[in-house]
Amino acid sequence: MSTSQRFGSDAVEHAEAVLVEHYPRLVRLAYLTLPDSLGRHPRVLLAHKAVQRALPRSGTPAGPAPAEGSTDGPGRHLALVRSRVLRATLAPAGPAGATWARIGRPPVPPFVWGLRLWPPAGGVDEAAGTLSGVPAPVRAAFVLLRLDDLAEDRTVSLLGGAGAADPAGAVRDALALPVAEDLLRALRRPEFDASVVSARPTDLLRRRRRARACWAGLATLALTLTVLSVHGSRPGPDVRPAAGSAAASGALDPARLQRVSAEAWSDTARVDFTAWPARGGRAGDRGLLARALGTWAAPGTTPVATTPGTTAEPPARPPQLLYAGELDGRAVVLMRDGDRVVRYGESTTGSDGGRTLDVTRTDDAGVTTAAALTLSRTPDGASARYLLAPWIAAAAARDLLRAGDPGRALSVAADGVTAPAAVPPSGGSCESWPVLELTSSTRIVEKHSFVLTDLGALSPVHLTYTPLPDGPAAVPARQPREATGPEARAAWARLACRLGELRGGAYRAVNVWDFAAVQLPDGAGRAVWSCTRASGWAGPGDVTVRLRLEAGTPQDVARARSTAACGRFGQHLLAGFRWRSPAGRWYLLAAGSRQIGAITATGAVRAGAAARTLTAPWPGPDGPVSLTGTLAGGGTVTALDGAGGGRD
Repeated sequence: MSTSQRFGSDAVEHAEAVLVEHYPRLVRLAYLTLPDSLGRHPRVLLAHKAVQRALPRSGTPAGPAPAEGSTDGPGRHLALVRSRVLRATLAPAGPAGATWARIGRPPVPPFVWGLRLWPPAGGVDEAAGTLSGVPAPVRAAFVLLRLDDLAEDRTVSLLGGAGAADPAGAVRDALALPVAEDLLRALRRPEFDASVVSARPTDLLRRRRRARACWAGLATLALTLTVLSVHGSRPGPDVRPAAGSAAASGALDPARLQRVSAEAWSDTARVDFTAWPARGGRAGDRGLLARALGTWAAPGTTPVATTPGTTAEPPARPPQLLYAGELDGRAVVLMRDGDRVVRYGESTTGSDGGRTLDVTRTDDAGVTTAAALTLSRTPDGASARYLLAPWIAAAAARDLLRAGDPGRALSVAADGVTAPAAVPPSGGSCESWPVLELTSSTRIVEKHSFVLTDLGALSPVHLTYTPLPDGPAAVPARQPREATGPEARAAWARLACRLGELRGGAYRAVNVWDFAAVQLPDGAGRAVWSCTRASGWAGPGDVTVRLRLEAGTPQDVARARSTAACGRFGQHLLAGFRWRSPAGRWYLLAAGSRQIGAITATGAVRAGAAARTLTAPWPGPDGPVSLTGTLAGGGTVTALDGAGGGRD
């Protein structure tokens, strides 16, 4: 079918036959693609809704269906239905990779009054747990590749036709997911059919009381509207309209805020923001909590700051209270809603003019990335107070610019609030770079210290370090480690001031990976090739490759944005640039990661090396150079920026 054609009655009937035949597989695809933050009941309803609405209507436009098997017949109709299911379940993901969990307002599912539905225990829900936190296109690719046995090219075609931003990348990431074969076999068994659901009644007495309260509320509302229409009265300045869905679910009721017990963190395998207890001297102040929730639902003139890719939409269900207290003349409230943390602040006088609202994303936060939140800053921005996670046993402040700085203890109150600590400079000279070094309680891990830096956001950024590879390519790659050892401190001391370039981004962690070392020509000494990766909460990250000499400022070699490079799924790296030695001679310098066994340069420089590094004289004027690296296990990789030359 071309895009100008429309579905005829025969085409709709064929599509219906295919949909009915493959209904369980399609529901499984929809269920596992939808975000698990929705909960099992709405998720299974939305999965059935997506599949049933995938049936086209007669007379509607027919877009091109991705190729799948034959060019006509059942294979084509199955591709059409699959594409429509994926388009429905991936629609909230969009080009930036956001999910309903981050948007906070999923489409309204079908309503089943008085029943809660869920798939059979195990199987599909176990897979959903395995895929938790994975982007929706990758979850969809996992189902198509590993459960529906589609070829990679057909999976890429289906995802692309459904609107996925990077279908090829989703396929690569799905193939790299570590999933047990026992789980894959279980998912194919009939007893784990996602289209089969169990049903139980909800709380009958509570449902009856809510029904009565609903009718009473409707009667009161009707009476209120009548009085308002007669008298023409207006609400006072402190009355804030509540968002409909949030108000209807009771999400804006301070009494329904979720509160976690003080010891929950020490008795759970999920050590993240979900284990934070409600702390602070005003955690029981319903007036303050009501103002915080009301401002969140309807900010009005209150300034709202969000990190990139984060929405300030009000919560769909009661959020979790993390903190409510008073600091330095301001009242502060911290709340968690799914993958978001919100900070509300107001002056202690209660005036509207002093209110602020900050929202940040916290996808898949853990022991380190959920270890601290910024509570308040001084007006000049020179220092800040932090609320530490309950599993933090000690805190210290040190200067990242000075590798030998022993640090100094930072006092922490009983409710987890730190004393004011210096923050990194926001501009101008960089004479120091203050960081927090936190130590986890031995109740969850032994001798674990890590470093966080404040880049101006609500959530500090975790700093790590990956040392130079040790041994041949056959030796397993080293993993990022905490930035607390001598090597890590020395590397970060040279790069700390470059962290200022990352202000204003939605980053969770920054890792410096030293991937190669080389002895420079003309007696310039030893240099280390490093890749600094700033990983965003959404998954992609920004990277900068630098050459770090024994003395002097590190030189930028290549940059890339929204990439997997230098991360878990981007471990093959090649970069190069034109470099001038202290003797005034020009050279091509190139280096690759541990799996690269040879480097070839063409263009303005023609050279090669059977090693991970290449140093070659640059004979003529500046010009384009193409670099190609040969992997030890076969295959090739090109330079990160697509060219080796062009930089002085």
